[in-house]
This record gives sequence, C-alpha cells and structure tokens, in this order.
Amino acid sequence: MKKLLLVLVLLFSVAGLFAKTTTIYHTSDTHGFYYPKDNRGGFAALANVLKNGPQPYLLLDSGDFSNGTAEAKNSKGIKSVQLMNKLGYQASTIGNHEFDFYDAGVEPMLKAMEFPVLAANFVDAKTGKLPPNVKPYEIFDVDGVKIAVIGLANAHPTRATKQYKFIKPLKALKKVLPEVEAQHPNVVAVIVHDSLQDDKHGMKPYVKQIAQKFKGRVNLVFGGHAHKIIQNEIIKDTLFTESGCYLQNVSKVTVETDDQTGKFVSAKSELIALNIAQVGEDKEVKEYALSLMEPGLGEEIGYASEKLTLVPENPQHKDGPLNIFIADLGREYTGTQIFAHNNGASRVDLEKGKITRHDLVDINPFDNKVVRFTVDGKFLKFLVEHTLLPRSLYTYSGMTITYRNHKGKVKDLKLFVDGKEVQDTDTFIFGTNDYVITGNMEGWPFLRIKDTPKEKVGDKGMGTLLEEGVKKYSPLTAPTTGRIVEYK
Repeated sequence: MKKLLLVLVLLFSVAGLFAKTTTIYHTSDTHGFYYPKDNRGGFAALANVLKNGPQPYLLLDSGDFSNGTAEAKNSKGIKSVQLMNKLGYQASTIGNHEFDFYDAGVEPMLKAMEFPVLAANFVDAKTGKLPPNVKPYEIFDVDGVKIAVIGLANAHPTRATKQYKFIKPLKALKKVLPEVEAQHPNVVAVIVHDSLQDDKHGMKPYVKQIAQKFKGRVNLVFGGHAHKIIQNEIIKDTLFTESGCYLQNVSKVTVETDDQTGKFVSAKSELIALNIAQVGEDKEVKEYALSLMEPGLGEEIGYASEKLTLVPENPQHKDGPLNIFIADLGREYTGTQIFAHNNGASRVDLEKGKITRHDLVDINPFDNKVVRFTVDGKFLKFLVEHTLLPRSLYTYSGMTITYRNHKGKVKDLKLFVDGKEVQDTDTFIFGTNDYVITGNMEGWPFLRIKDTPKEKVGDKGMGTLLEEGVKKYSPLTAPTTGRIVEYK
C-alpha cells in the first residue's frame, strides 16, 4: 500500500512538471468608472494588480466601457478608450452601451482603440463585412501559449443602428470556430457582452449554449452585461467567468496547459476586489486618469444628511430610497398618477455629505426624457408581475405593491393607487422615461402597448430632474421604503 501511494505521489509530481500556467485578467461593464468609490476600484488600482501579478498576461474586456460617468459621457467614450490603451488591454468586445451616442459615436471609438475589437457577429449593414478595427477573433502568444479569443457583441444596442447589423451570436461562433481551430491554439476563449445569468433584460440567455453546442471546443467564456459576479462555473468542461461592474473587481483566470503537448488541461478563476488599502494604486495611471477628469463638476449643489442607497435595508422591501426619490421627482414633473423609474438607470448610491454634479452624473448619466400615456390595470399588473423577480426592475411613485414569492413565482399580487386596489378595467395616467417605452432591455413589457399614444413631457431629462430635485430638497434624507413589499 505504501509503495502504491509513493508511486501515485511521484506520478502527480511528474505531471505537475509538465503543466504550464498562463494568466488572463478580465473586466466588464466598467461604464466610465475611472476612479475609486469608497476607496475601491478604478484604473489605477487595476494597473497595480497587473503590475504586481504574474507576467506576462492577457487583459480582456467584455464591453460597456463607453458611458456611465461624466468623463465617459462627455467624451462619447473616447476617454474610456484612452485609459484602456494606457493599461494595455489586448482585446474587447462591443456592449449595448457602446451605442449610447448613436452610430456617429461608434466609429471614433473603434479608430481610437490601440487593441482589436473582437465581434464575429458585428458587420457593416451595407457591405456585410466587419468594420475597420473589428475582427472576429485574435490569437495571442502569451509566453509561448497560443490563446485564441473570439468576440461576440451584444446584439441589442441602446440606440437603434442603421449603419451596423448583428448576426446571431451562436451562428457567428459556429462559422468562425473551425477557422480558429485550424490554427491549433492551445486555449480557445470567448468574450461576450451577454450573461450566463441574466435576470434583468427579459431575454433568455444563450451564453450557456456555447458550452452545450460546442462542447470541448471552447475552454473559457468571459461574460458581462447583467453586472453579475460569476466565478468557477463549469458547464460541460467550459469555465464561465463574469466580473461584476464599475471596475470594482477584476477576475484573474489561471490556465494550465500541458507543457509537452500544449493541450488545455484546466482553468480556475479568482475575483480580486480592487480595494485600495489592499492592492494600492499605480501612480502614473492615477495621474493620467485624474488628467481626464471633467472640469467644472465639483461645485457643491446640495447636501445629503444620510446615505440614499439603491438597495433597501429591510429585506422585505424591494424599493430603495434613492430610486424612490428619483421616481417621485418624475411623477412631480409629469403630473401623472403613477411614475415608473427603471432601477437600472441608477448606477451607484448617493453618499452622505456634499453632493456635486459629478456625483449625480455617476448616479444617472443618461438624462432620458420623460413621457406620459394612459394604461389600464391589466397592463399594470402584467408590468409589475413580470419585473418583480428575482429582483424588482422598477420603483414606482403613486402606487404600492404587495406579493408573495412562491418558488420564484409572483403570487397574491395586489396593486394599490390612492389606497384602492387596482382592477383590470381601471385606467391611469402613467409616466416613465422614453428609453424603456421603446422596449429596450428592462423595458420589454412596454412592447405590449407599443401602439398606445405617448406624449413627451417638456424638455427636461431624468438627470436634469435629479439635479433640480437635489437643489430643491436639500438637505436630503432617505425616503421611507415599503412601496413594494414581499410577504412570506
């Protein structure tokens, strides 16, 4: 028995001698958050992790880098690209928010990139060919290990596109994979701006099918879009990794290949929190990032006596104080009975203390205009029921909601307006922003009433209403939650 154990130990030791280790770092949905929030995150912290980690490495991104803060918004994504260039990103794919500045904003970003944009399913609408600086894949040599990276863009841009079109991602992957395999890479990875676990956008995720349809042919999938953190999720021998959002973390994936045959052996992921106290900041990158900061946004325009969070403290409540404040501002401006604020438009908490314009752009960078229209009780119930679980996608002003969660399904749903329970035949003047009513992302339920006439209200967007509200109601206190209550 002892001899057998000794032989096994020797065998494993020898096997270890022939394993080569390669490091891949991954980010996604950075949304222009160049600087730390609460002493966490930012490009300078990421740069320090890269500098002090294994060398060489591969640095990849899954898209949505172009909008989300004042710096990203005002430069139409160019400053984001400049920082990614500075850090030496080797590839990225295209997210839905890369279209926030319409078709006219896409080409300048592509031209500014000093690394390839990988999107096998993204083509020019007229020619059917890939746009300049866009490739279906790239093969990188990382210390002798050939890593093929295939990109798949998100096919649902935030703004409708005429210049570009999207091929179905799995169809595009099926087409390009044989070409990649013919070059005999040691590792095949896919970067995609879609999520393995998307509970927000009303679409059935296809990402899992990459492992199911191409079993053994794709070793790694790096996802994004839903702002999830996924580590060491293995499906049919494929490792899935997602890194959250706002550059709060970076995923470090360690890949082992056989040193003799070059074949893929295994991979594991590790989430590294970019806590400044632990990882530090690279001085040069910090100075460069600060040089990109938008001027004139640091003036104090209001004050918060307490923190207004996106997430409520009471686990039974599904409406956070900050979103309640924003929804109330929307109803006040539109003069509607009910106003719905899509929670995804609010990006970060409003911290206690002085409030600047920079803070408000970080919270809501989109400044979508507002509309009002008439809905009936039947549609209201449909909207609420289909956007409550696993997390509420909307916060309402003028309406309260109670329900039970029974095995992931909404039960005993009740809606109340002015203290009266909503009936199917009741009608209400309803307000929201002009982004969701087109059916974009979490707005998909509004496709049900796409022919209902919509009236634009004024010229002010949600960002402007937020700034005016802060000035009007300072010092701010957190509104009481409990408009959406889940009962056991």
